[in-house]
Amino acid sequence: MSEGLPAGVQRREFDGTERLATRGEPVYGEPTDGEWRAWNPHRSKLGAMLELGMDTALSGGETVLYLGAASGTTVSHVADFAGPTYAVEFAPRPVRDLLEAADSRERLFPLLKDARKPETYAHVVESDVDVIVQDVATRGQARVALENRQFLADDGRLLLAVKARSEDVIREPAAVFEDVREDLSEGYEVLEARGLEEYHADHLGIVARPR
Repeated sequence: MSEGLPAGVQRREFDGTERLATRGEPVYGEPTDGEWRAWNPHRSKLGAMLELGMDTALSGGETVLYLGAASGTTVSHVADFAGPTYAVEFAPRPVRDLLEAADSRERLFPLLKDARKPETYAHVVESDVDVIVQDVATRGQARVALENRQFLADDGRLLLAVKARSEDVIREPAAVFEDVREDLSEGYEVLEARGLEEYHADHLGIVARPR
């Protein structure tokens, strides 16, 4: 397992460039090499966090609750190497693509639900998930993480991509990030935080554990 990558995620060469890759059916037109497909960090905040060497504590095979799954770009890669992966998405249009991505992935469970209302899927998602991955473009991103903390195992991890512009279009991203971190501290201890601007403007990647 090189440089802290989960089992099932490797660096492989595509068109002469070394890139992260997982094994699975292609989802968003990404380059493939046999059964491997490139994981594009410019289209995936979690991909960017791994590419930047953040310590996500992902090892492969874990149970994941993914909030803000959209059309499945990132969560499909997660389901390629993780265990049961619950994918919550609120908008019906991308869920159609998400269902298609789930067709070839028996561990991927799409849920057409609102991540701000965890009580609506609490009966489906098992408790004590190992990881919550959160990428929701909404105000109150820390609140969403706190509301969903109930599903996370005591030694689990929150992998959060904070989008400054979703919180406040006008304020400085640094100030927004500071507020989100402060709000998060109500239920989480931040272990690592890193700007993702190399791949995503005005985004902060956070690794946290429940306190």
